[in-house]
Amino acid sequence: MTEAIVALAPVNGMTAATCAALGVSRASVQRRRARLIAPVVVPRRRPTPTRALTVRQRQVVLDLLHAPRFADQAPAEVYASLLDEGIYHCSIRTMYRVLEDNDELRERRNQLRHPVYRKPELLAERPNQVWSWDITKLMGPTKWSYFYLYVILDIFSRRVVGWCVADAESAVLFRPLLDDAIAKHQVPPGQLTLHADRGGPMKAKATALLLADLGVTRSHNRPHTSNDNPFSESHFKTLKYQSRFPSRFGCIEDAKSFCRSFFDWYNKDHHHAGIGLMTPDQVHYGQTDAVHAARQATLERAFRENPQRFVNKPPSPPNKPTAAWINPPVPRKVTTEDTESREALQHGATRALIRTTQPFVGETERAIRRSRPKLPRAGSGGRVKGAKRDRSHAQRNEHGEDQPFDAPEHLATIVNGWPESDEFPILPTGRGERNAGTHPNRPPTSMIRA
Repeated sequence: MTEAIVALAPVNGMTAATCAALGVSRASVQRRRARLIAPVVVPRRRPTPTRALTVRQRQVVLDLLHAPRFADQAPAEVYASLLDEGIYHCSIRTMYRVLEDNDELRERRNQLRHPVYRKPELLAERPNQVWSWDITKLMGPTKWSYFYLYVILDIFSRRVVGWCVADAESAVLFRPLLDDAIAKHQVPPGQLTLHADRGGPMKAKATALLLADLGVTRSHNRPHTSNDNPFSESHFKTLKYQSRFPSRFGCIEDAKSFCRSFFDWYNKDHHHAGIGLMTPDQVHYGQTDAVHAARQATLERAFRENPQRFVNKPPSPPNKPTAAWINPPVPRKVTTEDTESREALQHGATRALIRTTQPFVGETERAIRRSRPKLPRAGSGGRVKGAKRDRSHAQRNEHGEDQPFDAPEHLATIVNGWPESDEFPILPTGRGERNAGTHPNRPPTSMIRA
């Protein structure tokens, strides 16, 4: 909006009225115009001072800094050592300048730099392609006592393919759990990817060797990024937000008993919103087509019996799951300037000046109203403050304050000069339609572009 006002011709009073009507700072407009008409400043290279070191002297200083005795010393240390020997070449700051000109101004010691971790992007289009596993704590009978729940989840079907409760968090305890899950679901080598966070058991050497022996590809979160393992985190929330989930477990057998009943319900009876309101077992064992067809038949029968209850279209069940992603790739956003706005700025066009919507028209109308002089009400002794607030609708209508909004003359010229088109339709303001013809000296309605 500011750029469109800057493109206008600086006619007397036009900039001030336009800025007041559109709520744009006049100082910003004037500052941008001054910047456009200002002459281009050509940067000039700073001349070399006459007291600067010559090229030969700078090379001597650089060779001195490269000497074995000073190779690991800071310029301040080199400067002090040379002074003690009765030698002066240059100041400490000049030594830094010489090193900077030769791209040697950096930390000389080896620095530990964090590696750039690649965001994991995993796709599962059928069961037993990508599993996610994690460990969560279950509070024990006393403070600071915990049991550890290991859970392996298939991210496509959301089925819990393996779980166990233990007294400790260890990669050794995970080995029999994974062996049993792979054998139970008959996963061939080279097909499965196992995703986990960067906890100790997940990154342990024993786990890495186990996955290599089983032909399982391992995948890990980025550090401190829990969103990279959303399925396991969401599953643990479903577990711990159950109404029957206790605050503490009396012993490990209590924890195992609760988890056994929970996982049976979760796999067989829980209708998961992420897989089309089907149960994990239905998706994991390939029953999605039959379940979806049965649901469609039920909805079609309901539609035939009561078609008036379905307004927009015949009902359909939730879509069947087709794919599950961990961090789906996001297409790059190609940002380009608006061609029309660019042309308007280049040619000084004014049609972008009042491209607005109906709420903005109301704001403009209120701005124009505030600029009108206030009239004292009868019996107020000439007092103006609060007069508009105290008047009735009939009194305001008498003074013309409830009449249709009139744009300033130069803005009305712009509006009336625009051709009618599908892209920029002419819309009447709401107040103009409501009060059309109520004042003899005003047009029936005011037209402003949207």
